[in-house]
Amino acid sequence: MNMLNQRSIQRHQLPYYLNVFNRYTDKPLGFIGNLSEGGLMLISPYPMMTDVRFDMRLKIPGQHGQLRCVDFSATCLWSREDVTPGSFDSGFALISPPAEIRDMIDALHHYFSFRPIQHIPPARLPRTDPPTHRVDQDRCHGT
Repeated sequence: MNMLNQRSIQRHQLPYYLNVFNRYTDKPLGFIGNLSEGGLMLISPYPMMTDVRFDMRLKIPGQHGQLRCVDFSATCLWSREDVTPGSFDSGFALISPPAEIRDMIDALHHYFSFRPIQHIPPARLPRTDPPTHRVDQDRCHGT
């Protein structure tokens, strides 16, 4: 895949990152920087080997504080050093992603999308009447 090719799948930038683990060793691989139906970008402390299949796991908070694991596989297409020292960005193509990945993408898209507010009250301008001089009962007045 040529990195200069224009991306045909929309990415959803995540303002915070989701941890990604090795499915078998449970060791952390890094964090998801963005996610789409076709792939993800992993931000990690080390470069990833390209053209290699990785078996990954996401641990997503579920109901009642329990973690839900979403297992999937992806092939690393590219890896390069990030502008942040000590960080590397790697692009992965998802291999037959499970339905939970699609559900997660939909939930993240919904959560991070801007939607118009349906019922916005009309704006109220400040009153232009001259102020009335009344004494505020709760205010102390010095003599």
